[in-house]
Amino acid sequence: MSRAQNLIFFQSDNHARDALGCYGNPVVLTPVLDRIARRGVRFANAYTTCPICCPARAGIATGRYVHQNGCWDNAIVYDGRIPSWMHRLRDAGREIASVGKLHFRSTEDDNGFSEEILPMHIFEGRGGISMLLRWDGQEPPAIGQWDLYMAKSGVGESHYQDYDRDITQRAIAWLRDHARRLDRPWTLFVSYVSPHPPFTVPQRLYNLYDPARIPLPPAFRPGERPDHPAIRHLRAVMGFREMTDEAALRRVVAAYYALITHVDEQIGQVMNAAEGLGLLNSTRILYTSDHGELYGAHGLFGKACLYEGSAGAPLLISGAGVPEGRVVNQLVSHVDIYPTILEGAGLTPHKADCDLPGVSLFPAMRGDETTRPVFAEYHAAGSSSGSFMLREGDLKLVYHVGLPAQLFDLARDPQELRDLMADGTGHQIAAQLERHLRKICDPEAVDARARQDQKAKAEFWGGREAILKAANFAYTPPPGTGIKGQPGVAAKAG
Repeated sequence: MSRAQNLIFFQSDNHARDALGCYGNPVVLTPVLDRIARRGVRFANAYTTCPICCPARAGIATGRYVHQNGCWDNAIVYDGRIPSWMHRLRDAGREIASVGKLHFRSTEDDNGFSEEILPMHIFEGRGGISMLLRWDGQEPPAIGQWDLYMAKSGVGESHYQDYDRDITQRAIAWLRDHARRLDRPWTLFVSYVSPHPPFTVPQRLYNLYDPARIPLPPAFRPGERPDHPAIRHLRAVMGFREMTDEAALRRVVAAYYALITHVDEQIGQVMNAAEGLGLLNSTRILYTSDHGELYGAHGLFGKACLYEGSAGAPLLISGAGVPEGRVVNQLVSHVDIYPTILEGAGLTPHKADCDLPGVSLFPAMRGDETTRPVFAEYHAAGSSSGSFMLREGDLKLVYHVGLPAQLFDLARDPQELRDLMADGTGHQIAAQLERHLRKICDPEAVDARARQDQKAKAEFWGGREAILKAANFAYTPPPGTGIKGQPGVAAKAG
C-alpha cells in the first residue's frame, strides 16, 4: 500500500498521445508535461475506454468499461448513480474538489465531489442528442464539423481558452484557500477543455509553430490508407471531405500544437502555485486526457474510432513513492486510474469494487510490469455499429459488429496503414484475439443493448422529429457564455 498523499489530477480534452515532447514528438512544445514525465512515470501504451468525451469521462470516474456503466454516448452520460473514485475518497473523509470540465449530466447529481467549481456538464442536461439517432442506422449527418477544423484553426480567441484561464485561476485560488489548512490529504481535479477544437490560439502561441515545418499526419491523402466501411461511414456522417490541401492541413496541425502548448502553460501555472505554497513534496501529480485527436491522420479529424491517434491517451504520474524518469510499457487503460487513486490515497478497496476490471498501476511504476490485454469500445457518433478493440502485445484487433474486422501489427505498422485482414494474412490471429475479446463481452449483445438504450433515450426526448428540430451545437459551450445551440442543426457535441 502506498502512503497517502495529496493529489492534483490534471485532465485535458482531445490530447493525442503522440503530441507531447516526452512521447517523442520533436515539434510540439510541452515543457511542463515533459518535466512531470522526467520527475515521474510515463505510460507509453495508455488507452481510453471510449474515444468520445462523455463515455471516456464516465470510464475514468467509474473504473468501468462503457458496456458496464451504460454511458454510451454524449447524451447517455454519467449521473452519479454508479460509485466513482470520487465517492470513495469523499466517503473516506477526504476533501475532493473539481475545477472545470466534467461532462457529466448535472451538478444537481451527486457525482462524488465535495465541491464542483466552474463545472461544464452536458448542454442543458441533453447533450449531443442527435447521435441517439444512430440506433436504427439512420443517424443524420453532422453540420459544421469540417469547418470546425478547416475554417476555425489558426490565430484568434475562443470561449474555450477563456474558460481554461478561469479554471487555472480558480484552481490556484482553491490551493491557496484550502490546501494548506486541511488536516488530511486532499484531491484537486483540474480539468481543461483544450485542446478540443476549435483550434484558435493567440498569435504568440501560433508563432511558435511554422506551418511550413510541420510534419503532415500519416495517411491523410486518399489512397494511402485501408478503406474500411466503418471509417467510410464515419467520414460521411461527420462530413469530412478528402484532404488534398497540404497548406490548410499544416495550419490545422500548427494550431492544434499551439493549443496543446496553451494547456501546458495553464498546468504550469497551477504547478508553480503548488510549489510556491510548499505543497509538491506531499502531493502526487496525475495527467491524462479523455482520449486522443486524429488531426488529419487517416483523413479524419477528431476521435470517434479505435485508431491509435483516437484511442490512445497520454498518462503521466509523479510524486512521492513514484520512481523518477521511468517509462512503463505495460498496456494500461483509464479503468486503471480508479484503483490507482485509491491505493495512492491509502484506502482499502471497497467490497463493491471487487469486480472492477482495472488494476492499480503502482506495481508497474515500481517495475513489476505484467503482460495484459487492453480493451476499448465505441457506440456513439458516426458508428454504423458497435466497435471493440482488443490489443495484446503488439497485435490489435478492431471488431466491428456486422462488418469486417481490422487487424494491425503495431510493432511493424505503428501508423496502422496495413490491415492484415484486408490483405488476407491475419485471419488465424484475429480469430484468437476475438476469442479473448469475447471473454470480456459479447459484442453483438452489447451493440443491441446500446441501440436499445439509445432508442429509449431518443423517445424520452420526443423521438426523431423532435430531436432534429432541437437546438444542437458543434461543441459544448462553456458555463457563463450564454451560447445557445442552433435549431435544426444536427451536430456532434464533444
